[in-house]
Amino acid sequence: MKTTFLFQRGNYVLMLAGLALIVLGFVLMSGGGSEDPNVYNPELFSARRIVVAPFLIVLGFAVEVWAIMRKPKAE
Repeated sequence: MKTTFLFQRGNYVLMLAGLALIVLGFVLMSGGGSEDPNVYNPELFSARRIVVAPFLIVLGFAVEVWAIMRKPKAE
């Protein structure tokens, strides 16, 4: 009996790549706070946190959708 999977190997690789982009985006967005709430840290509004990280997260979700919707190649 042959086991068949819903997706092919390429789809799973794309899903892992999308997941990696999402995780990287959240890691880049983290931090920047201050231990003392009375001290302002300008790093909180760096371009990495408000531009790059959200872009990577949205790109990761787009890759996930593409990986799911991609048609398998005929064997």
